[in-house]
Amino acid sequence: MTRVALLWHMHQPYYEDLVTREHILPWVRLHALKDYYGMAALLREFPGVRVTFNLVPSLLVQLEAFAEDRARDPFLALSLKPAAELTEADIAFVLEHFFHAQRQRMIDVFPRYRELLDKRGSRAPFLVDDLRDLQVWHKLAWFDPFYLDTDERTRGLVAKGRNYTEDDKQTLRVVELELLNRVIPEYRDGVARGQIEVSTSPFYHPILPLLCDTDIYLRTHPASAMPSRRFQHPEDATEQLERAAACHERLFGRRPVGLWPSEGSVSDAMVPLAAAAGFRWMATDEQILANTLGIGFSRDGAGRVDQPERLYTPYRVSAGGREIGCVFRDHALSDLIGFVYSGWSPDAAAADFVNRLVEAGRAYSARTGGEEALIPIILDGENAWEHFEGGGRPFLRALYGHLEHHPELTTVTMSEGCDRSAPKLDGIFPGSWIDSNFYIWIGHRDDQRAWDQVSAARDALVAEGPAVEPAARAAAREEVLIAEGSDWFWWYGDDHSSDHDEAFDDLFRRHLRNAYRLLERSIPDDLFVSNITTAGPTDDVRPPAGWIAPVVDGRDTSYFEWLGAGSYDLRRTAGAMHQIEAAPAVVTSVRFGFNRDLELCLRLEGPAPMSGQLAAGYELTLAVLEPEPRQIQVISSESDNGCYVNYAQARAAAGVCLELAVPVAALGLAPGAVLAFTVAVTRRTGGVPVAVDRLPDGYPIRVTVPGPGFDAATWRV
Repeated sequence: MTRVALLWHMHQPYYEDLVTREHILPWVRLHALKDYYGMAALLREFPGVRVTFNLVPSLLVQLEAFAEDRARDPFLALSLKPAAELTEADIAFVLEHFFHAQRQRMIDVFPRYRELLDKRGSRAPFLVDDLRDLQVWHKLAWFDPFYLDTDERTRGLVAKGRNYTEDDKQTLRVVELELLNRVIPEYRDGVARGQIEVSTSPFYHPILPLLCDTDIYLRTHPASAMPSRRFQHPEDATEQLERAAACHERLFGRRPVGLWPSEGSVSDAMVPLAAAAGFRWMATDEQILANTLGIGFSRDGAGRVDQPERLYTPYRVSAGGREIGCVFRDHALSDLIGFVYSGWSPDAAAADFVNRLVEAGRAYSARTGGEEALIPIILDGENAWEHFEGGGRPFLRALYGHLEHHPELTTVTMSEGCDRSAPKLDGIFPGSWIDSNFYIWIGHRDDQRAWDQVSAARDALVAEGPAVEPAARAAAREEVLIAEGSDWFWWYGDDHSSDHDEAFDDLFRRHLRNAYRLLERSIPDDLFVSNITTAGPTDDVRPPAGWIAPVVDGRDTSYFEWLGAGSYDLRRTAGAMHQIEAAPAVVTSVRFGFNRDLELCLRLEGPAPMSGQLAAGYELTLAVLEPEPRQIQVISSESDNGCYVNYAQARAAAGVCLELAVPVAALGLAPGAVLAFTVAVTRRTGGVPVAVDRLPDGYPIRVTVPGPGFDAATWRV
């Protein structure tokens, strides 16, 4: 009998800003409506099928908050707001974001939802009734197939199709909360029946090998650039594991014994940590096994692996004086479900998959003298189904139906699959399920910059500094643990991208900014600008067009002095930060460029004279980010220039405007070098500088220092 071990991995990163308590993105809530409940409930139809679900704690605690109606995200808030009260900004958000669903399976199957998408494409105006219908369909299209098929309230809303009322929206909210509250109990019931095993991942889904030592990446990429700070905190890896186990014990009544290390990432250093935390098995990818054994797995034209006796068996991994069981997923079979079968008919896909399992089991038995194979199938348990007919339920029903009564196949949980004697591996190759390395999370310049930021914040937790309350220090530590999660790094670099890259980037840096605020420390300037270098704004900043000749006196001395300067105008760009600020901006315009003495010259203007703004307690800082971080701060002074600047070589004057000049040599720059900077506005509260504004919002101004032969004709853009 061939044993089949299915593991569905359910995961979302931690979207909540712990300071504002807003959940920035809606995916915990929406996937809970569509996948988390139904994937477990479906097994009630097949009592002979046993499955492992890996539930990541960062997902579970957010799910609890939404189920208890104490969590909010902007998508939820705007779905509940009366349609007639939506502002222009609300409508713009709704039209941009309320069609984030797979088109073929989740939009086109509902005529009114498809009609609304076509209407957006035609740029026709949306009436109040259109907006209300979109508020409903944005959520209804994500509902679990069980509810779409059997719940009278949900079926009634689908049948109605259009012209929804505000009462209909409230009905949908009632059903939504009901469904959210059924998720965790459904898994708990499955565990109690013995049909489901619940495993876990480190709490905030970090890459454990990189937490233990980022230099592990050099094992596979010895010539790679690396973060400037080496991160070595195995104690954080231990805490992420212990917290995960405690979370599952609280929710499911028992500590988990199984671990899917985030992204299947393993190394010798994490083995003793997992074993010490009570985990008896872990899982990763087949290529990790191949590299560990010093072999290569190949497949024939039908996808059959050439060494089934090596792959389809559990192992014991020994490292650091501890042992843990380990299974290695069949990459090809898992990917058939994840990426291929969505385009097949459900019955044909299920039959094909089962036939492949049978062939694999027979091949293993033939090579081992009749022993039973263990075939691990491990993949994402949520994202694939939106590409399948019926949310994947027809395929899963066909698959489970075949497996439940098959004469040669039986399903087992991962613990059951690891319960027999197994060959021993002295150590394990360091890598993840993707290409058996860690490139995605540390290989790109953007990743490395983010690691430096996490390292700096981690150091700030233990460095001497202001005395803060224990609760504030604990909250700061929580923010750093969240920032250690793998998802932020997943979206950095040139390997993955989505419609929400900027939201992930902002939330990552927001967690770290929160940590510094809680520790009552100054926030590093680089946490106010995007880490994303693979894309960015192209038209917000106008570069200089020639030499400039300002007189640093804080006044409009001459029409020509700033002619040719580069500019950033807040009134034109109206960034997201400024749309939500209640107070008027202190600075609305930045002019910048270089004079012939090779000084960087800056002019700041606002709705009121800059001298008055400084006298009112505002502080203005030229925050240089590249090539070396520097802060040139200007504060109010009773001097003739109206201000004091903290940089000896700099000149500044405040009047109607603020003008500043700094020799590029004093900034460590030479002609041809690239300078990146922002302008920070702060105000002291209790002696602590508090950020008020940052210009530009999100991205720095980048400009090249001109050479001696530079003139307007050659530098015009």
